[in-house]
Amino acid sequence: MREVVILGSSGSIGTQALEIIAANPDSFRVIAITSAGTNPALVIEQAKAFNVAFVGVVNNADIIREALPGVKVIDGPFASTEIASIECDVVLNGITGSIGLGPTLAALDAGNTLALANKESLVAAGELVMSKARAHQILPVDSEHSAIWQSSLAGKKEEIARLILTASGGAFIDRADLSDVSVKDALKHPTWSMGAVVTINSATLVNKGLEIIEAHHLFGVPYNKIEAVIHRQSVVHSMVEFVDGSTIAQASPPNMKGAIAYALSFPGRLAKATAPINWSVMHNWSFEPIDQGKFPSIALARHCGELGGGMPTIFNAANETAVEAFIDGKIAFSSIVSVVESVVTESEGSAPLTLRDLADVRAIEDDAKSRTRNHLLRLAP
Repeated sequence: MREVVILGSSGSIGTQALEIIAANPDSFRVIAITSAGTNPALVIEQAKAFNVAFVGVVNNADIIREALPGVKVIDGPFASTEIASIECDVVLNGITGSIGLGPTLAALDAGNTLALANKESLVAAGELVMSKARAHQILPVDSEHSAIWQSSLAGKKEEIARLILTASGGAFIDRADLSDVSVKDALKHPTWSMGAVVTINSATLVNKGLEIIEAHHLFGVPYNKIEAVIHRQSVVHSMVEFVDGSTIAQASPPNMKGAIAYALSFPGRLAKATAPINWSVMHNWSFEPIDQGKFPSIALARHCGELGGGMPTIFNAANETAVEAFIDGKIAFSSIVSVVESVVTESEGSAPLTLRDLADVRAIEDDAKSRTRNHLLRLAP
């Protein structure tokens, strides 16, 4: 019986993880959950359903505490960080955004195995995070990185020639004019159901840029050996090419349950974690290059990754701020990446070369967000 902590229990990753655990009650026990708390009824329902000992929330703590006598409710902005350090078998970090970095570091420092879905932890502070992790302490949950992880087991690390990340292409892969995109349009993902920020990052392909940086840190592969291609069907989650010309791919229906289950149960596999592909019907899977002119975010992310130090931190913080401005109706969709590029260009040469601790990361993020807001003011009507 594995004891599990779920960070971000009310989000897409968290809810799917709890569904997996509910279907396998003899294998897992949830001892703690955390959430922003903006949906207190859901948090209360989850806590009761899994009989958790701890709940962490930022909002509505009094309501949740009153409804859960006997449960220790930890509230405030550092609730997830505190709960991530509780001794357990696996901490699943399903928080979205760089706010997930503190809990990531706390879980590693406590010696817990970390099932990591919070890609921003590795983008904002990849070198710092990996320096704290022992071998096999971080298990990837992003479907692309889970696919690379699984596929890479077919050979030795020195035999890997390339990592190939697949991308659905987002909502606008076939749309030429992006000048009048609405928030509603950007949230219509063709194959995945995700949170607003991740869905918009998918539409700009920033998400794939973040994943390239994440893959570099997770697998220790140089940037010039990591590529991304469009795969509209989202069935092949990613691939590993080996030096002998063989390519190993991991394929499953477009959902996160397979990746989540593999991280929670590793080195074993959970039976029926997700439905298998139906091989009795015809399938058409396509792969095509990414139009770098239409989607400059990938080259920009790669550039920041290669510079290292605080540059990926700046890239991520600027993007989070620009996406928030788009959701709030303050800028056009087409301005998101151009604003990020302006902040990155402005910051080159002044960004720290090393990140010593979380305080360093937060200082860089605060500066980058301030610079981004200044650029956004220039775009205001």
